[in-house]
Formats: sequence, structure tokens, C-alpha cells
Amino acid sequence: MKVRSSIFASFILILEVVGVALFLRGFFPVPLKSSLSSKSKLSDLPAEPLAGSSPNNSRLPQPLFKRVVIMLVDALREDFVFGPNGRRYMPYTRHLVERGSSHSFVAKARPPTVTMPRIKVIPTVSLEALTTGTIPGFIDVVMNLNSPALLEDNLIWQAKAAGKRMVFYGDDTWVRLFPKHFMEHDGTTSFFVSDYTEVDNNVTRHLDSTLKRDDWDILILHYLGLDHIGHISGPHSSLIQPKLLEMDDVLKKIHGALVSKEAEGSLPYLLVLCGDHGMSETGSHGGSSEPEVNTPLVLISPAFKRKVGMEKPEVVEQVDLTPTLALGLGLPISQNSVGRLIPGVLEETSLRDQLRFLHLNGQQLSCLLKDSTPGFEKEAGFEQFRVAEKAHGSWMKLFFEGNTSEVLTNMGRKVLKQYMEALASMSSALSKQLGKYDMYSMVAGTVFVFQLLLVLLLAMPEALSGEAAVDLPVLSALLSLPFYLLCLLLASVHVLVCTSAESSCYFCSLSWGLVFAAVAFSSAMFCILISMVTRRLPLGSLIHGKSPLRSSEWSLSELDVLLLAGTVGHTLSLAASSFVEEEHQIWYFLLNTLCLAVFQDVCRKYFREQSASRDEEELVLPSKDCHPSARPGPEVFPERWLALATPPFTLVCCRLLRSLNQTGVQWAHLPDVGHWLNSFEHRTLLSLLAAFCLLLIYFLVQRRCSWVSKVALALGLLGVYSYRAAVGNVGFPWQRSGRATSKGTVEARFVYVFILGILFTGTKDLLRSQIITADAKLKSKGLWEIYSGLVLLVSLLFRAHNLPVLCCCLLIQTLMAQFIWKRLHYDAAQTTIMHYWFGQAFFYFQGNSNNIATVDISVGFVGLESYVEAPAVFLTALSTYAGPLLWACHLVCYLSSERGRSPAAFGHGCYCLALLRSVPAAAYIVLVTALRYHLFIWSVFSPKLLYESMHLLLTAGVCLFFITMEQSPGSSQVHCVTVSRLRNLVPMLSHALCNTDT
Repeated sequence: MKVRSSIFASFILILEVVGVALFLRGFFPVPLKSSLSSKSKLSDLPAEPLAGSSPNNSRLPQPLFKRVVIMLVDALREDFVFGPNGRRYMPYTRHLVERGSSHSFVAKARPPTVTMPRIKVIPTVSLEALTTGTIPGFIDVVMNLNSPALLEDNLIWQAKAAGKRMVFYGDDTWVRLFPKHFMEHDGTTSFFVSDYTEVDNNVTRHLDSTLKRDDWDILILHYLGLDHIGHISGPHSSLIQPKLLEMDDVLKKIHGALVSKEAEGSLPYLLVLCGDHGMSETGSHGGSSEPEVNTPLVLISPAFKRKVGMEKPEVVEQVDLTPTLALGLGLPISQNSVGRLIPGVLEETSLRDQLRFLHLNGQQLSCLLKDSTPGFEKEAGFEQFRVAEKAHGSWMKLFFEGNTSEVLTNMGRKVLKQYMEALASMSSALSKQLGKYDMYSMVAGTVFVFQLLLVLLLAMPEALSGEAAVDLPVLSALLSLPFYLLCLLLASVHVLVCTSAESSCYFCSLSWGLVFAAVAFSSAMFCILISMVTRRLPLGSLIHGKSPLRSSEWSLSELDVLLLAGTVGHTLSLAASSFVEEEHQIWYFLLNTLCLAVFQDVCRKYFREQSASRDEEELVLPSKDCHPSARPGPEVFPERWLALATPPFTLVCCRLLRSLNQTGVQWAHLPDVGHWLNSFEHRTLLSLLAAFCLLLIYFLVQRRCSWVSKVALALGLLGVYSYRAAVGNVGFPWQRSGRATSKGTVEARFVYVFILGILFTGTKDLLRSQIITADAKLKSKGLWEIYSGLVLLVSLLFRAHNLPVLCCCLLIQTLMAQFIWKRLHYDAAQTTIMHYWFGQAFFYFQGNSNNIATVDISVGFVGLESYVEAPAVFLTALSTYAGPLLWACHLVCYLSSERGRSPAAFGHGCYCLALLRSVPAAAYIVLVTALRYHLFIWSVFSPKLLYESMHLLLTAGVCLFFITMEQSPGSSQVHCVTVSRLRNLVPMLSHALCNTDT
């Protein structure tokens, strides 16, 4: 069964995406869950331990607080409150921290630091961390975009079940997570990041009336404006201080209202100020850097001692807030909470109540440890808790006997210390587990991906041949006996694993139809592999009637060796966490080395072999996919110097772009040119730079567009500048500096109109060339116009300081295509690898990294009035992967514009692109499996796995585009014959006309 290389490569990539998806489903662990299906109840709480035969006392301590107000400020960094600027940013809050009745903590959030997983912590602390007490997983990053109702045991459910009246204002994620839990609520969308004013005003406007009422027990306020400012302009923006002062005024108003309503003899109130996550130096979040995970936690209540000065805040886990709030309100702790009670909250309670609270927390953690750890008896924390519980029973016996000596007090303090150590140990053990890996799904996905990769590698000689077609022995594999034996064997293994597994596996939950299809496909792939291997062997070649490959057919040039060594070296580097964190340095090094190698080839062509004959000169860098007729024209004097200058110019551009955005981990905190340009005092310079870049983009792109597209492109780029001026990034000369900024919705939609117009024009030309007329020139023109529309869209999505990245990208593409790739006759495989390397480097030039925090989600709302999921995800993905996508699209345009290239060039390019993505993806899933217990598995390796998976999916889409652009060899030959006949016909007609005139 013969298939074209492009179809074969696309088919392999699509199936690899399925295999990687199965691996991801098994790799990202399911959060720790208690085996009990029901939620915690007060009636289920254990009795107080008591030594001897006396009946145990089931007494529960009185709640510590009557009313609780939780003020959650999204992206509130701890240095905004406790740092040197705390008195300037939040003066009233800082006064309460230093002199008020309060406790201050630095609450550490666990990565990924995104909002929805953090909220789930509160009832247990930050929406997952703030409500269930569980540690969020990276799969919650995806769920953060569309948060479903939270069904597991959580603080909000417990409060509602206990009859607590709750009011909520703020991020509507709470309303989706806890439907019908609040007696009153007003949600605001958390995804429209351009709005940082109304989104908070909609919360504050309810405060005056709500604080005067007495019909509520818990008030939750979630402010989003600070997070939105961070996404727009970073933590050092001039907008940060006014926003923090606004939050400080809100806290002052709440505190004043609570103090005025405080009545003697009643339980005190509790005011909680916290953040769900921090903010990186670029204004994003999602990673594991200190500014992202350190958040302030301030507990204010008359039940606490008044402070006499600033004390260094104690460090706690964010999940510790859940059991603290639960016991403080007299509620059971959520079953799946891994947090421990914050001891400072209990300082004014009796020793008996302190021990009782710690015992309840320890009992809950020990039950969760039993359900999640097979060898829980060996855990140090579990044994410590049992010892502390026995000592607690002995203390209770002495207490009931009326012992009031100092011995009782000292013994109680000792038991208190034992409980605290046991809680810390059990909480740490549970936190380290995070969940359980689904090894069966991981192994199945890995085997699936590696089978496909081996088939891809074994097909290399045929895929890169002049025919660009792969002969797959599908029919012989399906009719062979080993295929049916393998099907039986794999089906038996599946039944055995699924019936003996201690924990449920995702692969086992699939229907038998899907499982049988997967088993049959895996068996067929194995048989195809065996058949292809035997075909490559000398004996197999004789059996199949094909001559084995000669070494001369696969001779490698110096450039080929560099490209091969660089690709393999990069793949091997992924095994080290430091190389993953600083992967951009690898691509910068490879790109610089590539430029030097190209410079050597240019010198060899134009200078070293100048005296050689033309035939010998053309053999310097032979093209595997060029027709013999494709020869360079007469040499122009300036051309050699332009070709010679292109590699050094590329090196200079790359060096400048490296300084534009600091990325990675080691140097991400250092100031860069981008930060300098975005400062308010340099706004004029940024405006001039943005205008120049947009003009240069127009001149680089318009040269191959129709006049209609040229006009649309010019107006669209003018609209891009207008949009940036509207949102306040740049300015027009006639604009006043104090003018209020807007969302720029109208300006962005103005640009979208021209983008759609250019894409429509290009698609129309492309369809005409593919369906009506086999016109290569029209096809090339249509492709370029589609590429122009993509460039216009990227220029709209890029921030103003990143426009030089787009300019350099287009400039390097133009110079390399004109003076390097064409003149030096690099074949399609070499050109594809170069495009891939450039695309990877420009991914990091944009400011991206392997950290989720560098994903700029604000671009997902350009031109949108409200959050719409599909456009937001599309625009965010396009902006993030703009570098690789622009270079891949340019590759398609370049291969289609080369008239002398063989029709096999598209197939070669598609195959190489598939191979370049498949090798690191397959290697990386093996690496993360081996390193799944590594210290940095969640902070370093897991985010990189998500990036690799997304890149694989996008590459599969690009290869599908390759298929639509590729012409079959037959149609190409017919077209070439037609052109040849027309060329012969022209001289004959001219000669006939001359004779007629004579």
C-alpha cells in the first residue's frame, strides 16, 4: 500500500497525538480522595481520647468565630503587604499587621498557580486549595477555563449544611463551583483581563448595604483588578499602587463595620485577607517562582492578642487555611483536606480545646493517609499521631480527676507539641503524593507513540526519495498469523491488568469496542514494523526483490551532520531540569552555530571555488529535490555581498532579540529591554519603535500581495497602532498623556475585518489554483496572502514591545529565502530543519518559556466584550506559538514559490517536520515517566510536557495543511509537459508570423 510522504507523516502525527493524550491522562495524577463517598458530618467526629475504662466524651469545642469575612485579592503578592513598599501600598493593612489584633503569615501556594485550583483550596483554601484543602494538579490548568461544579467535600458545602448564611461577590468561578450555595451573589467574569476597574467596582458597590445587615454569617469577596493589571503591565506598573490603595480602603471599611457591630458577650468576628496566588516579574502566574507562590495571609480578630511591632510572618501552606476556618466555624474538616490547623488562631482558647482541635485535625489526616497509602502504618506521622493520642488520653484522665498542678500543664504542652509534629509529618506525606499515577495508561500511550515513531524512522529512505512515497505492508500484516496471536495476547494482558489492578485505570474504563480497536491497531503496527525491518535487511531486500540502499545514496554534508547532531543533542538535553528551564539557551546556541555554518557555505560558493567551472560549482551543494533545469542565473556583483552579509546580520538580530525579553528561570528576574520600553517615561520611544516596525512589516509583506490585499494590509496595520494607542501602550502625537484608556474593542474589530478580507482573498486564489486551474503562480500568490493575513493577526496580538520580534522574523525570512536557500540550493529537508530551528528560537524570543506563567492570556480577549471560550483559546494559542507557526507557514510559501523544485519537496518537508516533532515528544514522555518522582517533576517537567503536547498538536495541523498544498506527481508531470510544449510552440508561431510578414 503506497501513500505519499505528506499523508503518511500527517497520519502518524495524528495518531501520536492520540497516544500522547492517553499518556497525559495517566500521568497527571488524580487528586487524593477519601474512600468514603459521603461528606464529613458532625455526628461522625471522633470522641475525645480518654485512658482507662471511663466512657469517652464526644464534646465538641465551641466555635471560635461568629462571623467570617474573606477578602480574596487575586494575584496579591506577599511583598505588596509585608515588603518595603507595604506602608505605601496598603497603609491601614500594614498598621493592623504591626499594631492590631492580628496574625500574619506567608501562605505558600503549590503550582500550578492559577485561580480555579487555588479556590478549591479555601473550603479546604484558594479556590481548590482554599475550599477543599487539596493540592491542585496541572490538569486543573485546563479546567480553569471552564470550571465545573465542585462535587467533593468542601468548606462551602459544610457551611451550607450547617445552616450558615453565605453571601458572595466577585469572580463568577465561585458561582460555577458552588451553585445554589449562596443566599446572595453577584459574579463578574474573571477572563476579561483588560478590565481592572469595573470588575472591582461591581464587588465594592454591594459592601455598604451588606455590612449594615445582620442576615449573613460568611461574606466572601473576590477582587480581580490587581490580577488583570499584572497581566496587562506587570507588578511594577504605575497602576499597581492605586489599585492596592483601593483594596486597603475596602479592608478599612470592612474592619470598621465589623468593629462597630461587635457586641459584648458574643463570639468575635474574623476578617481574612489573602491572595490565591502571586505574580511573577512579568505579571503572569502559573509557575513556581517565589513571587508566584508566596501570598500574604492576614487574620484579624479581637480574639487575638494585639501586636506591639512588626514581626516576621510565619510561613504556612495555603491549604492550612481550610481546616483552620472549618474548626473556627464549628464545622467538620473536609475529608480530602491535606492542611493542618494554624496554631496561632488557638492561642486564647483553653488547653483542652486546643488539644481537641488538634486531635480532630489529626484524625482527619490519619484517615486520609490510610485511604491513600498502602503502608500507612510505616509513616512516621501516623505513628506520632497514635503516640500523641494516647498521651492525650492520659492527660484527659488527669484532667477529669481534678488535677490542677503544673504537671498537668506541662504534660498538656508536651502533647500539644507531639500533635503539631504529627500533623506536620502527615500533611507533608500527603502533599508529596499529590495523587496516584495511572501506570497502565501511561505505558499504553508510550508503547503506542514509540511504535509510530519507529515506523516513521524506518520509512525514511522511501519518504525522502525522489518519489516521496512510502510502501506500507498493511494488507500482509493484517492477514498474517502473528497479527491474530498478538491481538489475543494483548487482549489477555488487558483483561488481566484491569481485573487485578488495585486502583481504577482510565484505559480499563473505556468501552470494549475502543479497547479492541486499540489492541488491533497496536498489533498491526507491530507486524508492519517487523515487515519493514526485514525489508531493510540484505536478506529481506532479496526476498522482496529490492536492492539494498547504498551508502553513496545517503552521504551527509557538513550541514547535514550539524542539523542531525543539533536535533539529537537537544532531545538528550531534555533529561536535565536545568536544561528544560533554560531551553532557550540551547536554541540560541544552535541557531548561532547554524548561521556560522551557512556563512561557511556562502564563502565556499562565492569565493573559494570562484575559479571552478560552472558544472563543478553547481555540485558544491547539490539539491536532492531540484530539477536539473533549475540553475542559478548570471551572478550579480552585489548579490555575493548580500549573501555574505545575511548570516552575520541574522546573528546581530538574534543577539538584539535575546535582550528584548528575559526568559527561563535563572535570569528572568533581571530587567530587560521590554520592561524598559514599557515604562511610562519611555512611551514616546516605544510609540516610534512600534510605528517603524509596522511600516517595515508592511513593506516586507506587501510585495507579493494583490493591490486589494495591499490596501487592506495598510489599513489593518494602521488599526493595530490605533488599538495599541487606545489601550495606552503607545500614543499619537496629538494625544494628551492624561487621557483615559479604553478596551480598544472597536479598533481591534476594525483590524479583524481586514484580516478576514485578506484571508478570504488568499483562500479564493488557492481554491482556484487547486480546483479550477493548475496554476502554480496563482497558488503561490494565494498562499502568500494567507500568510499576510496571519502576519497581520499576529501583529495585532503581539504587545507593542514585541513588534521588533515580528519584524526580525520577516526580515530574516526574506533575506534567507532570497540569498541563501535559493542560491545555495539547499534541499527541502535541509530547508525544513532550518525553518524548524528558527521557529523554536523565535518561540523564546517572544518571551515564552517552559513555565505556564509566561503564557499571555490577555491576548485571548483582544476585540471581545466578554469571555467567549473558543476565540479566547484560539487567540492565546496562536499568540503563544506565533514563532513556530509563522516559520512553518513561510516554509509552505517558500516551497510552493520555487519553480525548479520537484513535486516531492512538499512531501519531504512534511516528513521532516513530523520527524522533528515526534522524536523529542516520544523521548520526553519516557523521560518524565522515569523522573516522575523527581523533586522538580511538577514545577519543571510537567509544564514542559504540556508545551510538547500542544506543539505536537499544532504540527499535526500544519502537516494537514501540507497535504492540501501538495500536488500529486502525475498532475505535476502533466503540467510540466504542457509548459514544455507551450515553450516549444512560441518560437514556431514567431517564425510563422515572420514568414507571413515577409
